[in-house]
Amino acid sequence: MVHLLKLEMKKFNLGWYVKGAIIANIILTAIVCFVIYIAQSEGDIPISTYQDVYVLIGVSVRATFIVFASVLIAKLVIEEYKNKTILILFSYPVSRKKLIASKLTLIAFITLITLMLSNIIVAGLFSIINSYFPIVPFTLTTNQFIGEVINMIPFVIASTGISLIPLYFGMRNHSVPATICSSLLVVAIACYYNPEIPLAAFIPLQIGLAAVGVIIAFRGIRNIENEDAM
Repeated sequence: MVHLLKLEMKKFNLGWYVKGAIIANIILTAIVCFVIYIAQSEGDIPISTYQDVYVLIGVSVRATFIVFASVLIAKLVIEEYKNKTILILFSYPVSRKKLIASKLTLIAFITLITLMLSNIIVAGLFSIINSYFPIVPFTLTTNQFIGEVINMIPFVIASTGISLIPLYFGMRNHSVPATICSSLLVVAIACYYNPEIPLAAFIPLQIGLAAVGVIIAFRGIRNIENEDAM
């Protein structure tokens, strides 16, 4: 499995993903700063505690990289079917299940690491910017930062599972647009945040959606022997 993971990483050269993630983190930091600044001025979004800040950061990061994960699914799985290059892989003396499992494992691993690092980076950048140019009327301490990063871990793990849901829609007709568009629908549900209906902060819902994503991935691997690559 490890050998297959290495081959997948070499085959698809994920440098574009790293560059995209870096740019996304910079843009997310700017957006979060702008949104919180406007919220403080207009009062449209209640930002009264440091927890509110980290919830907004967490939701923004998760929404962004669930979509990024759908792009990975599209490139590593769906396009292989669409371009018929999957037939070459299936001709190798390796189990189809192992081949697909390695792709999905790589996608999940990359998404997990990116979500965790991006939460830390965006939250850290916001804290640094806020220390020089006060955006919120309270101080974000190191202990609060560490505590909130730890609190983000269950949501990061859940979001990794949730990011696999678009696989179902993409595999139906081997459609790249369906894969990416479905991720936007998933984001609209999983990352919906309203003080009255905070779905994005409701961990049972996140775990439930993550379970759906894992089941979709498991069924995709289990049924791959019967999947028509044509």
